[in-house]
Amino acid sequence: MKKISEFIWPIVGLAAVAVSGYFLYQELKTTSLSAIWTAILAIPPHRILLAALSTLVAYAALAWYDRIALLHLGVNHISWLFVSLCSFTTYALSHNIGASVFSGALVRYRAYTAKGLSAAQVAVLVALCSFTFFLGTILLGGLTLVIDPSLLSRLQGKLPGFLTDPKAALIVGIGMLAFVALYAAGSILRMRPLHIRAFKLEYPRPGIMARQFIAAPLELLGAAGIIYFALPEAMNPGFIPVLAIFLASFSVALASHAPGGLGVFEIVFITAMNITDEAQKDAIIAAVIIFRIFYFWIPALISVVVVITFERARLASAIGSAARGSRPAAVPEPPVTLPGLDATEIERGLRRKTV
Repeated sequence: MKKISEFIWPIVGLAAVAVSGYFLYQELKTTSLSAIWTAILAIPPHRILLAALSTLVAYAALAWYDRIALLHLGVNHISWLFVSLCSFTTYALSHNIGASVFSGALVRYRAYTAKGLSAAQVAVLVALCSFTFFLGTILLGGLTLVIDPSLLSRLQGKLPGFLTDPKAALIVGIGMLAFVALYAAGSILRMRPLHIRAFKLEYPRPGIMARQFIAAPLELLGAAGIIYFALPEAMNPGFIPVLAIFLASFSVALASHAPGGLGVFEIVFITAMNITDEAQKDAIIAAVIIFRIFYFWIPALISVVVVITFERARLASAIGSAARGSRPAAVPEPPVTLPGLDATEIERGLRRKTV
């Protein structure tokens, strides 16, 4: 019997899509498709190229997530190419389908068990990859709030007043960085695992921890860079504000369990950008569309091809193995004899002829 949570989270995700879709419609009902298309065409080609390069950086860092987890498990026999393809496919699908419905565990299980990993090892790998992303979000979120505590004031009137106060934002940022520092100290000092009810946090080796602190921010910086380069320079608030807004939007989208964060990401990002006129709104929508094309849709199409190719190869291998296993063993042919003679008589006759 399936757990109730398996039904609740998809329902929550669909509800989040419906609610955010309504608010997004209210926000965009005065916007025309032709104006958005014009805003997309107005993005300079070199900035589109920079957005594409940012996508490559993001997905390369995501592949590093898997590699870090494999190093933590002591697995070294899997090639970088296989790990990269597995990671790319996992995140491309989970980004579009939704983490609550398709966390990537199935793709990783199918791929890594074919390379000899056990189900328990795959579970640890998935958990460590998720924690690496969480760690990067906390690290960059804390840094952005410490660097610019006024960032949350963009959501004034939409969040409780104490949260949008710069002093409160600074305290939150320091608290986030303190969490990261404690995690680093636990790894360096080799502290005992931290138990929180059924959750167990086992500190990795310092080398693994250091890689996490590089890979996770690199992935998030690359993803945020897509939108940053797609925004027009005239209304671009700078990379730090865009990064902070992206982190908040992406985190809320993930927490909503909406498939692909559809609608949730857009409404949070557009709201936090503090739009003052329709032209700015068109430009922001165009940037968000470019982000979805590069970070969601194109990788999803490529990942489907990768999955089909992988499954076809596994099916062909399984059919080949079954065919080899069912083939009857070779039976030695009986000696050829002529009517009225046995093998001994034929052999004697041949000897007499040779002599």
